[in-house]
Amino acid sequence: MTEQTINLGEINPLDLYGVNNSKLDSLKKAFPRLKIIFRGDKIKIAGNDEDIDKFRIKLKSILDHLTRFGHLNISDIEEIMFEEEIIEKLNPKDNSDIIVYGNNGHVVRARTPNQKKMVELCENNDILFAIGPAGTGKTYTAVALAVRALKEKRVKRIVLTRPAVEAGENLGFLPGDLREKIDPYLRPLYDALEDMIPADKLQFFKDTRVIEVAPLAFMRGRTLDNAFIILDEAQNATTPQLKMFLTRIGPNAKCIVTGDVTQIDLPRTSQSGLSVATRILSGINGIAMMQLENIDVVRHKLVKKVIEAYEKLAEEKRRNEEGENPRS
Repeated sequence: MTEQTINLGEINPLDLYGVNNSKLDSLKKAFPRLKIIFRGDKIKIAGNDEDIDKFRIKLKSILDHLTRFGHLNISDIEEIMFEEEIIEKLNPKDNSDIIVYGNNGHVVRARTPNQKKMVELCENNDILFAIGPAGTGKTYTAVALAVRALKEKRVKRIVLTRPAVEAGENLGFLPGDLREKIDPYLRPLYDALEDMIPADKLQFFKDTRVIEVAPLAFMRGRTLDNAFIILDEAQNATTPQLKMFLTRIGPNAKCIVTGDVTQIDLPRTSQSGLSVATRILSGINGIAMMQLENIDVVRHKLVKKVIEAYEKLAEEKRRNEEGENPRS
């Protein structure tokens, strides 16, 4: 067994370890065969040479990230520690998958082959339907593309919209004014924007309507030109609503429609317009369709397993229903 000590140098241990050592579990879980002891500005490791070498490489990537960007969260650590290939954020020569630079040096990349395909299809088409399960980065990638288009002055504004549909819960009478009532539905869009645009500039853009986040119902009667438009959670739009939205698009506009047909929250009596739209609009020049898969999940590594478990349950239900109602 080999023992080594790593000195953190000028790195503040609190930035690496987190409050109450909250970030250390991710470091330790990646190397279960190593004995790792964190003491002040020194890390003591004991184990076989191969594991120690791998740990030092991973730790260097983490420290380089912290030095360059000035911040480090658990998701940053997990991205570096748990992916089979290190996503090298610091290599200026490999910029092909970078979509936009966000706050505090945060780099927003197309992280999977299908996300890269999404970027390519958006460049070559005016309307893109991106459909796939939760956690595949549909919304985040779409917002990043919109922010990039705004920064490059290819559009004058961004319009983000969602159907205001309750996801299985009865929210009842929400207090506050109209904005306070609808903001909970739109929070995921705000979250993505806040990753990519400084708070003061984002507030200015919202105040001047350069960036608008609004429920789908607010799109009726408008013409959206010189804009990058995103309809998120489109599986919860009815066919008339989706038709209304798509016919709002004006000159020099880009549009991305995202959705997950396995998470429809509409009443049973209402049909999702997303499935209809992808069927009748497929093949039209300028409109692209793409499907993201479980392999594109970029959230916590367990999200992919959760999706697979529910897909298995749905398949078992389908088979049981076919057994009860055999075709004649």
